[in-house]
Amino acid sequence: MHRRLLATLGLFALLFATDLGKAMAAPVRILAFGDSLTAGYGLPENDGFVPQLQQALQQMGRDVTVINGGLSGDTTAGGLSRLDWMLGDKPDLVIVELGANDMLRGLDPGQAKANLDSIIQRIKASGAKVLLAGMLSGRNMGADYQSKFDAIYPSLAQEHEVALYPFFLDGVAARPELNQQDGLHPTKEGVAVIVGKILPFLTRVLDAPAT
Repeated sequence: MHRRLLATLGLFALLFATDLGKAMAAPVRILAFGDSLTAGYGLPENDGFVPQLQQALQQMGRDVTVINGGLSGDTTAGGLSRLDWMLGDKPDLVIVELGANDMLRGLDPGQAKANLDSIIQRIKASGAKVLLAGMLSGRNMGADYQSKFDAIYPSLAQEHEVALYPFFLDGVAARPELNQQDGLHPTKEGVAVIVGKILPFLTRVLDAPAT
């Protein structure tokens, strides 16, 4: 009888500890690592990609913290140079949104791919999941440049077996009503479109088993 009582008490203690552990579990940490598109260039603090994404996820009942790792003007080389510092936040998942400034400056697509390759490798080595956000070349860059640049993201996603969101500005690019006056950066409404389109890709990565 004494042993049975102890076993019962032990079971209750285990269940209580499990429930308490779940209740005290830290929010999932998502690092949005990119350039001005991630940083929220030209927008009030609460209207950018990061706050809108966090709000959307929380409205879905997900306990998340989205970290703004965007730096306006950043290139893939710049991102690589500051990645280790950003990984100090111990994210569970990193959205990689870099390459637009490489393209706008006409930088070598091969070097951009090499930089992104290193970024993905370092993120995976940290234990975090990756969602690679693709970018497309401007049509004014020439057919050769366009084909090389546009191939970067699908190729890397396949090589590293990471999730790909094909085009970060899908549904927003070349739509004046969803962009600021510079024609490059989305408005609050444009950001909302981006968030709505990337959410299904992001939640699939969040729910996928850790590798």
